[in-house]
Amino acid sequence: MNTNEQAARNKKINHAIKIIILIALFVCFVFPFILVVINVFKTKADITSDPLALVGAHGFTMANFPEAMKKMNFGRSFLNSAFITICSTVLTILFASMTAFVIVRNNWKACGALLGMMIASMVIPFQVLMIPMVSLYGGVLGILNHRATLIFMHVGFSLSMATFMFHGSIKTNVPVALEEAATIDGCTRWQTYWMIVFPLLKSTIATVAIIDAMGFWNDYLLPSLVLAKKELYTIPIATQVFYGTYSTDIGLVMAALLLAMLPILILYVLLQRYIVEGVTSGAVK
Repeated sequence: MNTNEQAARNKKINHAIKIIILIALFVCFVFPFILVVINVFKTKADITSDPLALVGAHGFTMANFPEAMKKMNFGRSFLNSAFITICSTVLTILFASMTAFVIVRNNWKACGALLGMMIASMVIPFQVLMIPMVSLYGGVLGILNHRATLIFMHVGFSLSMATFMFHGSIKTNVPVALEEAATIDGCTRWQTYWMIVFPLLKSTIATVAIIDAMGFWNDYLLPSLVLAKKELYTIPIATQVFYGTYSTDIGLVMAALLLAMLPILILYVLLQRYIVEGVTSGAVK
């Protein structure tokens, strides 16, 4: 066997090993979701006796869904989650893109300092801030138990990462010549941003939207600290009704988890083609 044949054989073996490893990792990541889908159509007894069976001994059942929706008040929780997620995501995109535009197009020292502080703030764990934050907003200002407060906090915590992503995208993908041409044609700075710059950030907008929307929709810790009234509960908080002190109805938990996952999965499917393009849009070419 000559050198070329040996090299080609080694390349095929390495490729096969990589494929096997990727398949194994894929199965590990997807298995919990598959387990939820399998068990959501079983009774509690069937889930406890054989959680890996495709069909339980009592057959296929849809009873978990209506009961779960009733117990967790799914309609109200869904509306709360949707309102908070949509408002937080839209405000984050608007504020972050405008902030990044100002930082990129101005050589002020304050802009560099602001960007540096925003990047530095990303390394601060939320757990360090949650107790002082709750003490300030609850004990001093008394503005907890409001959706607007939670939206304000979501935007604040997500703004740094979004600004960083928009900064790279504007600096790399938006030529200054386009803005100069718009200025010559009579556009104001505000019109240039909305009509020229913002439409060119489509891939980054989609990336920030899916990343932040997933984070806001699935967040449990921050809403549980801010929202104490049942009528304000989001879906992750509402699912705690299924966890009892001495027993837990796993079937209802599975149904609630699947109902909570569906909207964000649909959003991901709609926007997934922009993810890679948006993440790499700020890379050096």
